[in-house]
Amino acid sequence: MGWGDLGAFGEPSKETPNLDQMAAEGMLFLDFYTANPLCSPSRAALLTGRLPVRNGFYTTNAHARNAYTPQDIVGGIPDSELLLPELLKKAGYINKIIGKWHLGHRPQFHPLRHGFDEWFGSPNCHFGPYDNRELPNIPVYRDWEMIGRYYEDFKIDLKTGEANLTQLYLQEALDFINKQQTSQQPFFLYWAIDATHAPVYASKQFLGTSQRGLYGDAVREIDDSIGKILRHLQRLGISENTFVFFTSDNGAALISAPKQGGSNGPFLCGKQTTFEGGMREPAIAWWPGHIPAGGVSHQLGNVMDLFTTSLSLAGLQPPSDRQIDGIDLLPVILQGKLIDRPIFYYRGNELMAVRVGLYKAHYWTWSNSWEEYGKGTDFCPGQSVSGVTTHTQEEHTHLPLLFHLGRDPGEKFPLSFASEEYQRALERIAGIVQRHKETLVPGQPQLNVCDKAVMNWSPPGCQKLGKCLKAPESDPKKCSWPH
Repeated sequence: MGWGDLGAFGEPSKETPNLDQMAAEGMLFLDFYTANPLCSPSRAALLTGRLPVRNGFYTTNAHARNAYTPQDIVGGIPDSELLLPELLKKAGYINKIIGKWHLGHRPQFHPLRHGFDEWFGSPNCHFGPYDNRELPNIPVYRDWEMIGRYYEDFKIDLKTGEANLTQLYLQEALDFINKQQTSQQPFFLYWAIDATHAPVYASKQFLGTSQRGLYGDAVREIDDSIGKILRHLQRLGISENTFVFFTSDNGAALISAPKQGGSNGPFLCGKQTTFEGGMREPAIAWWPGHIPAGGVSHQLGNVMDLFTTSLSLAGLQPPSDRQIDGIDLLPVILQGKLIDRPIFYYRGNELMAVRVGLYKAHYWTWSNSWEEYGKGTDFCPGQSVSGVTTHTQEEHTHLPLLFHLGRDPGEKFPLSFASEEYQRALERIAGIVQRHKETLVPGQPQLNVCDKAVMNWSPPGCQKLGKCLKAPESDPKKCSWPH
């Protein structure tokens, strides 16, 4: 989902009344970022509080390549990483994930092995349908075992876009909240829906209701569901004891625009890129009775902060034996403070850009390769900024491209290298980058090796359903990452 997809962020059709109301009752973050312009690394960062380059969710298979977790990926979240739900258990929390996991699908990476008590959802995105010979259809799990597969037991009509998955995920959320309230149990719910990821889908009652086409239908259903969750908390009388945060894992995927792509507002490019459109996200904090209504913050925030902030809310300290990149946002949310901190924009294992205050320095620019562009892959459709949206990887480490995001949020006008403003801003940024690189210890890359034999052929529970498939011989290979 993109920064410009919500009415509260200026979307003109105003089709997100529940999220807009959430913002009116809580705090809007205008400068909130994900840790990567792609789904699985940013989810790994959210749950570990650490940059993907630290937690292993990156590739070294080609310079500055984005990588995710397709079915044939061998890696996943390492046992050495401490996830938020593992730590929350120490304070007595019951933890549930609903929706997309995307941190590895092999048994050792199962979310219930990493702190979650319950799971209803899928290890990968809803791609398909596949033929179950060359590629298996992706499983949907309830806790430890699969209960069916996408396109077989969980229908998604690619012609009409109809699927009732968001409704299933909504009911799971309401039931889980009810159960914990009845038992007076503190809980952590990670509601990771994916209806706005192409192929976009929505339930029958939402199809054709948006001015923005099928993508807008999906956004409207997500908005409606979030409204129902918030009202449910209020009806149960626990809204003042429940902290809720809404954000996205990366910017809108403009490659699937205009029919299945969202809006990144005034920002350059989209998903896959380290321009603002790829990593600046809509973000709303809601906690009635604690967060002053109608707040707007310019705090530089990141999904990794949700790790540290959640631990703080639970009365826990973050682990001291590793570098944590997330900061505690409670002073920002509750007292209106601003905390000075940089934002690092990584692509693979390369630091592409850094934001400090209102200044952003690009050390590398690259949208996507000429080869991929020639095949119709374009992460910046209709946007071309000379020397910035490059189709070859351009290095600027000795003379970074510098933008003032206050005056130029679209990253169209680099500051003059000769200006005093450039020299002053770069001097400050350079010191921060040097200290960051000096202390950076990359994790073991998890997204380098692919093997068709590790796909979702025979997940746990397939025997009961008669849905086990024959896996091919193991043949591990170096993953190819064209982007």
